[in-house]
Amino acid sequence: MQGSRSVVARTLTLELARVTERAAIAAAALRGQGNEKAADQAAVDAMRAELNALPIDGTVVIGEGERDRAPMLFIGERLGSGGGPRVDLAVDPLEGTTLCAKDMPGAIAIMAMAERGSLLAAPDVYMQKIAIGPGYPPGLVDLDASPADNIAALARAKGVPTSQIVAIVLDRPRHGDLVAAIRATGAGVRLISDGDIAGIIFTNSPDETGVDIYLGIGAAPEGVIAAGALRCIGGQMQGRLILDTLEKRRRAQDMGIGDPNRKYELTDLARGDVTVAATGVTDGALLRGVRFKPGVIETETVVYRSATGTVRRILGEHRRAERNAD
Repeated sequence: MQGSRSVVARTLTLELARVTERAAIAAAALRGQGNEKAADQAAVDAMRAELNALPIDGTVVIGEGERDRAPMLFIGERLGSGGGPRVDLAVDPLEGTTLCAKDMPGAIAIMAMAERGSLLAAPDVYMQKIAIGPGYPPGLVDLDASPADNIAALARAKGVPTSQIVAIVLDRPRHGDLVAAIRATGAGVRLISDGDIAGIIFTNSPDETGVDIYLGIGAAPEGVIAAGALRCIGGQMQGRLILDTLEKRRRAQDMGIGDPNRKYELTDLARGDVTVAATGVTDGALLRGVRFKPGVIETETVVYRSATGTVRRILGEHRRAERNAD
């Protein structure tokens, strides 16, 4: 097992960057064209092709679908050339399909990789989430506490009034009461149209992003990927799957989830040695988008690794004539 850790960390870190770069470039070619499905399919096809070229025995545990139907990278799909380390893969080839289709800020291509059995295999349902950055006592905030209690606890720990706390929330009708409850404390709310993986990552560095806490309901696959990122860079997170129908509970049970009401801690969602790579598709606060220039395509990628706490930023220049050989 130690040997597989070494291979994952040292050999595949740059390769993961290459995977998200290719997905981002493919999606960026369709920026602003208003076709979400085409952009998503382009990113999926590029990511699948690059992953299949890697020397891994990979299984998708977090993907874009639960059955084998194009163009999704589906849960349970086997990827890689085989013969390498056995790994879990959590993929989101285009986080923010609407953002890409409208050429709005914040679309990224992102994926996580960990040793087999390290990432929660969750169905494609919604998840209730809460996240804060590092440096706070364990259990400072809690998914079952009220927004007011969580905001107050965070403000006390930070040594500031609640008016200096900012929560990031997906701009959805379902969050109307949540937004009102947050604002009633005096805290600010930053609403985002899409991209809650980046929203959770923003809590890691509030001095730079202005975001202290993530609250609300988003997709479960994105929750697991975001947890993988926080395992690398620090922070706290809890999540609970929303299994509000018999069909969803059955799907979850088929994937090994016995307690439909379980509250997952960060290390329940992602544990062990996790590596996360993300490449910007459109310009955003996290990453610069793809630049198409005469003869050159420029990308910006960030790669996180939990075992070392390493954050690598990679500025790539892809010579168009040499792309197939890269």
